[in-house]
Amino acid sequence: MSLADTLIDVRPLRTSPVFRRLLVGRTVSLLGGSMTLVTVMYQVWDMTRSTAWTGAVGLAQALPLVVFGLFAGARVDRADRRRIFLTATVGQSVCSLLLAVQGFTGHVPVAVVLALVAVQSGFGALGAPAAGVFVPRLLPKDQVAAGLALNQITGQAMFLLGPALAGVLLGWLGIGACYLLDALSFGVAFYGAFGLPALPPEGEPSRAGLHGVLDGLRFLGGHRVVRGALITDLAATVLSFPVSLFPLVNAERFGNSPRTLGLLLSALAVGGVAATALSGSLTRLGRPGTVMLCASGTWGAALVAFGLSANPWIGLALLVVAGAADATAVVSRSTIVQTLTPDALLGRVTAAEAIVGQAGPSLGNVRGGLVAGWSSGATALVTGGLMCVLAVGSVAATTPELRSGGAESTDGTTAPDVP
Repeated sequence: MSLADTLIDVRPLRTSPVFRRLLVGRTVSLLGGSMTLVTVMYQVWDMTRSTAWTGAVGLAQALPLVVFGLFAGARVDRADRRRIFLTATVGQSVCSLLLAVQGFTGHVPVAVVLALVAVQSGFGALGAPAAGVFVPRLLPKDQVAAGLALNQITGQAMFLLGPALAGVLLGWLGIGACYLLDALSFGVAFYGAFGLPALPPEGEPSRAGLHGVLDGLRFLGGHRVVRGALITDLAATVLSFPVSLFPLVNAERFGNSPRTLGLLLSALAVGGVAATALSGSLTRLGRPGTVMLCASGTWGAALVAFGLSANPWIGLALLVVAGAADATAVVSRSTIVQTLTPDALLGRVTAAEAIVGQAGPSLGNVRGGLVAGWSSGATALVTGGLMCVLAVGSVAATTPELRSGGAESTDGTTAPDVP
């Protein structure tokens, strides 16, 4: 296999100028969003000196997605996805502008800051399922996995760069300027999507309100491969997500050095970027179900080994492996969702995928903290990783369609494997 086949597949950048422009806009917007995340945390802490309030930032971001996500997905499946995405982008930009105004003026209650964050997250809950249909509608089916991998690597790169850049700019320009840069980044995202063609749902539009949501849930319940992909993701995150354990494990095993803690937090992202950069052979393989199951099992096994490791360098290497496995599983899961879901249902299923991606790590952090409180950080890591491996093995054993490659038609019936 040549090096070109191993490196990330960039065919979508060459063949689709529309996708290329959309990717640039998305990348810049994610950079602004990661800066805003740090800026909000910094401002709330500076205003309150309370970890309860800083914890409420995560709640303000997650609740709108969890509460409104499926209804937003049903709305997306009834209208032009391009128009909905542009509307959501404008709404997010306005929220960032208002955050910038209060950042420049000061003396705003912390509840107002959190309310703006929640409203912005609500617009994001509307825009995410709309954006979820772009890649399969813009690219040939054999390039969808490559397009998702490009989204993944640029997103991870921005979440590595954004917090560091925010730290520099907060000290140099202040809170208001960071929020203003985020507002401008949404302008780039708007430009990236403005040239899209109209993207109404293909097939019968969603029914309004709760009926449309239930139709989407029925599809998820009946489609064994898509359901198995989301259950696998939940198994990997709810049972074994490790981030909340890093401070405790660092204190127990690695001398409580802040340098080591920072490296632990970065290692997962480094592994993710590296794996996605070398994802060409896997995205061309055409067997996303097999890849996802193997990657999710590797994630759990790497965390078990990390929990048993007393050497910080070996521990960091194992977290790099875990991050690489996680990124590979995410790309494979999204490929399954976006290639096997009928377009008329894709907004709702993408919304469900986003909820799983948001809620799973949060619940996993809670689980890890509770188990560690009863035992130790290492025990929480090892037991969580083992449960993840067992759960992934159970999904593989009970979902042969997923194990055989994840090739299933959009109506849920088995189809030949993708070549």
